[in-house]
Amino acid sequence: MAEVALPAPGAAADAPPRPDFEIVPLRGLPVVAAVLVALIAAIAANKLWALEFFHVAGGALWTSIDLFLGLVLGPILGRLTIPARIEMTTRLMPKVLLIMPTLVTVTLASGWQLGRYLGTISSEYALHGWIVASYIVVGIMAVIALGLLEPANVAVLFELKKPRPDPTVIQRLMKRFIYTAGIIGAMQVATLVIMTKVATG
Repeated sequence: MAEVALPAPGAAADAPPRPDFEIVPLRGLPVVAAVLVALIAAIAANKLWALEFFHVAGGALWTSIDLFLGLVLGPILGRLTIPARIEMTTRLMPKVLLIMPTLVTVTLASGWQLGRYLGTISSEYALHGWIVASYIVVGIMAVIALGLLEPANVAVLFELKKPRPDPTVIQRLMKRFIYTAGIIGAMQVATLVIMTKVATG
């Protein structure tokens, strides 16, 4: 994983200009609301195709974004110039702030309802041990995503909004963000193995 290096603390006063940005992209909120309303409708209707769509689509996007952030974007970000790194951060992270909690919610909520529909959450289910293992892995991923990754994301954005951001704080938070994304991405592979086993019996 690449180091996210920034200038020394003394250089904070001479930091390059930062583009103005919204911490929470307001234009994305209607999209998030529409997705959550559709999710609630799918759960209320309890239709197999709708539940599978939300669970598979949400899980696939969650896995893909985690792997991309941790294994692809991390090394690239570490090699960019400071102005380019700031530009990418201020454009990417506000969107991630909306996307990741939405995907986590969609995947977990539809997955639980799908388990109820198919009966896989019952202790009598033949592969119940594998289902429990998936709960543990996904639970850990959700805690890391919502308890470490997203707070680091928010803290970076608030720091960049300050008149004189502290580069050492941003460096530490960016390293936490990239590392936790990589850890979640690796755990996603374990989830794929479990789900493949459950799907094939």
